[in-house]
Amino acid sequence: MPIYEFYCPDNHTVYQFLARSLSYREKTPRCPEDPSFRMEKRISRFAFLRGAKEDAGDDPFAGMDDAKMESFMAEMERDMAGMDESNPDPRQLGHFMRKMTDVMGDKAPPEMREMIRRLEAGEDPEKLEAEFGGPEGEGADGADFFTQTVKRLRSGLQAPKRDRKLYDMSDWIP
Repeated sequence: MPIYEFYCPDNHTVYQFLARSLSYREKTPRCPEDPSFRMEKRISRFAFLRGAKEDAGDDPFAGMDDAKMESFMAEMERDMAGMDESNPDPRQLGHFMRKMTDVMGDKAPPEMREMIRRLEAGEDPEKLEAEFGGPEGEGADGADFFTQTVKRLRSGLQAPKRDRKLYDMSDWIP
């Protein structure tokens, strides 16, 4: 009986589900914390170590070994630690965002690439936010573009929580 792992980006948690039948392999369960949260299938460490191949979907870090990933995360944390959120250096922000898009295979839309280029040239982040708009769905609390971008990137650098409970998949399929 396979155990599948699912990641919930809404609460940044990984859950494990026991599938008593192979008929569940294409199903996505509801989140145990909140059924309205999204869930994404992930490759478990066990499956990865055993050499199982599974489609990683849009995961920009798929295929990156643990040592390289840890090194990249440490480098990003060092870069972010040196940033001043209240008075950001546009070049530093642009350089950081360039590193992120490069490691993710530069899947950024053309507008984001243009914004990064202009940040690296020293343009004001607030001016660029006014021109391009801030991160979608954010900023209603008055936070500036830089703070929202750093917040979003930091959350992506932190390892997700792991719920240690093993859930029966049949109880969580809609």
